[in-house]
Amino acid sequence: MVKKVGQKIMILNEGEHVQIEPYGSHIVRVRVSAGEIRNLDWTLLEPETSQPEIITEKGETVLVNGDLLVRVTQEGQISYWNKHGKLLLSELWRKERDIGARMIRGKQGGLFHLEQHFRSVEGEHFYGLGQEAHDLFDLKGAALDLCQQNTKSTIPFVISSRGYGFVWNNPAIGRVEFGTSETRWVAEAVAQIDYLVIAGDRPGEIENRYCRLTGFAPKFPEWAAGLWQSKLRYETQEELLGVAREYQKREIPLSMIVCDYFHWPQQGEWKFDRTYWPDAAAMVKELEEMGVHLLVSIWPTVDPRSENYLEMREQNMLIRAERGPGALVYCRGPETYYDPTNPEARKFVWERVKENYYSLGIRNFWLDEAEPEIGPYDYDNLRYWIGNGMEVSSLYPFYYAKTFYDGQKESGQDEIINLIRCAFLGSQRFGVVLWSGDICADFDSLRRQIKTGLHVAVSGIPWWTTDIGGFHGGDPDSKGYRECMIRWFQFGAFCPVFRMHGFREKKDRPKSPPVTLDGFCYSGGPNEIWSYGEEAYEIMKHYVEIRERLRPYICRQFELASKEGIPVMRPLFFDFTEEICYEIFDQYLFGPDIMVCPVYEKGRRERRVYLPSGHTWIDTAVGKEYQGGCWITVEAPLERIPLFLRKGTDLAVELFC
Repeated sequence: MVKKVGQKIMILNEGEHVQIEPYGSHIVRVRVSAGEIRNLDWTLLEPETSQPEIITEKGETVLVNGDLLVRVTQEGQISYWNKHGKLLLSELWRKERDIGARMIRGKQGGLFHLEQHFRSVEGEHFYGLGQEAHDLFDLKGAALDLCQQNTKSTIPFVISSRGYGFVWNNPAIGRVEFGTSETRWVAEAVAQIDYLVIAGDRPGEIENRYCRLTGFAPKFPEWAAGLWQSKLRYETQEELLGVAREYQKREIPLSMIVCDYFHWPQQGEWKFDRTYWPDAAAMVKELEEMGVHLLVSIWPTVDPRSENYLEMREQNMLIRAERGPGALVYCRGPETYYDPTNPEARKFVWERVKENYYSLGIRNFWLDEAEPEIGPYDYDNLRYWIGNGMEVSSLYPFYYAKTFYDGQKESGQDEIINLIRCAFLGSQRFGVVLWSGDICADFDSLRRQIKTGLHVAVSGIPWWTTDIGGFHGGDPDSKGYRECMIRWFQFGAFCPVFRMHGFREKKDRPKSPPVTLDGFCYSGGPNEIWSYGEEAYEIMKHYVEIRERLRPYICRQFELASKEGIPVMRPLFFDFTEEICYEIFDQYLFGPDIMVCPVYEKGRRERRVYLPSGHTWIDTAVGKEYQGGCWITVEAPLERIPLFLRKGTDLAVELFC
């Protein structure tokens, strides 16, 4: 039975209750349950007001909401159309086998295995879904898990080339299949199907409406637009200060320097080990005098030997195992994690951070291990404050970021920027910079990072970065690796956040345990821009200078992202409607006027570039102009990444010289 109830359409069948309603202008929300519809908004914001209309037309019930029309047949089949009469999306019903588009299969504990099936459309392209180094640009044809892991952030939102966005509003473990026979969304254990469809004529319009659902990123601090310096870990206060002083001595601007993990006495003790960091307040002050901010690593792990463990366990502030021992990961001991879905745990952790870091003048935090990283990934064995891991695991990074954002806000901080390794729907509103995790240090990884960054941009996270040079490995003395580092650094200069990091090979590892950390974790090899030889140093220094010259332009793009949701780094199809732009993954726009064409193959000294039609493009290397709508081949010597300006911009070629 299909009926109108106020501004909603209800479908009632045996064992199925469907509710279709507006959720702001041009957006509809659909929830399907075996019983009562529950108000599980998870991370969505309250909808803006809209003026929908429900009419009956040719035997169908039609919800009209701005640019979006939802048609429901008398049998309860749903399809979505835009204001121009174009079919955007429709459910897949298999009448010959009497199989509907929505599956509800009961499980224990009042949860269900749920599936939503849609018709596949030939030639449709999908982008977004967060980040994963799977080497895919167009997601059509892919089957992808919905979960959080190191190097994988599931943000269940995609943009379709047919002119709609789709939000799967479920933090449950599941999967999505963008098949040639159907598109299928699956949640393994959840209370109800919950998704939203967003209509829009352009990707930017869809992105803006998506951010109205999930939040806009706050203002990006102008001081953070330059180079961030990091390596696996600086072991001591003096070592970190020595690097900052060397940058100052060489007159190389530095925005941020990083104090990485295991600077603490024990996991779950959020404070400096004073043996190696004797006067952190003085360190912060000296860095400030240099114009450098300090980013301090935070892990959410809690060791049973920690001074906070017993209190947190007794007050239910830790993630527990549903069965078996409580250890979720082994890292210098059996560790568990604080549970940020518990508001009291969030307050507890922030108070420790405020007392031991914030009071010293530290205002920026690196929220590592944000998935959280467990071993093995048995989500059904996790018990959070708000539910079993199969139902709620994907929320961890959202509440982890919220812990710090809320604490910083309450402390009066206006400019909030924290680095994090994982994200979910709405994470952007907490001032996070998402980075792509512990990736490999080679050209293959560099190629995949270009695609990864573009998917993140589409997913609503405008502040993204990668470990320049990759994380795992890389010999600073190797000629081959130096080439990879140079090419990655050039790419990094045209990413939203420009950040050095990595676990470089170290030739002088001591045979006996080092002084710190019981021999568990060495500091890794050098990873400053002068660590890779004179040729690499001069090239990288040049790109630091270019980045500095572009700061006003970059900050304008950050402001646009915060106000309108338009990503800083974006695929060509975002601005250009040519079909070929849905295929090109290795060129992208950095703001509206700079087209970046990274080099990601060893030994490559030229590359093929497509110039979108309708514009004149200027090669910044030589100042030559080209009319768009063609392929060209340009030189790409080691010291240069191909860059093109859209003619008519205020930017001058001289900025890149």
